[in-house]
Amino acid sequence: MEELTGVLIEYIRQHKEWAVLVIFVLAFGESIAFVSLVLPFWAMLIAIGTLVDSSGLNLPALWVSAACGAALGDWFSYWLGRHFHLQIGAMWPLSRYPDLLPRGHTFMQKYGVFAIVIGRFFGPLRASVPLAAGAVEMDRMSFQLANWSSAFLWAGVLLFFGNGLGRVLEWMWDKPELGAVLVGIVAVCAAVFYYYFKSEK
Repeated sequence: MEELTGVLIEYIRQHKEWAVLVIFVLAFGESIAFVSLVLPFWAMLIAIGTLVDSSGLNLPALWVSAACGAALGDWFSYWLGRHFHLQIGAMWPLSRYPDLLPRGHTFMQKYGVFAIVIGRFFGPLRASVPLAAGAVEMDRMSFQLANWSSAFLWAGVLLFFGNGLGRVLEWMWDKPELGAVLVGIVAVCAAVFYYYFKSEK
């Protein structure tokens, strides 16, 4: 996956005009259960976000494209669930994860329409909640409102985080001494938090 991400990033650097289409396809695939279980693309979206400043990419256009891809992907998953109902759990690759659809169903029963928004940010739930929503025939309008609003939120979080990460990495490249100090501080804080929570258990 890391090698594929590297190839994709290099391709976008050389062909910026394709970035919007590429990010649409990645977000669409990440939001379809059959694809996201095999090829998780969310890390690639963050990686593309790191290129925004250095490669002169249009961040708003990427955001809209990724959000539309994510919303349409969930819409398709919803349609699959509505068409095949719970029998879809017997299809590959869902058949390899027998507890995935029941977990999505339970989560949706607990949180209702908000499960669409919350589930968008958690890998296994992102794959199963739209399917479960379709399988139990959630109201179409309610699903779409949660679907499209959460898609823009999710895409924005990934891309803006990637953009911020890219700026930090560029700053560290220009100021390696300060960058090394920052890395050291982060490492120390991580170690303190790790040992603190470990001792609390």
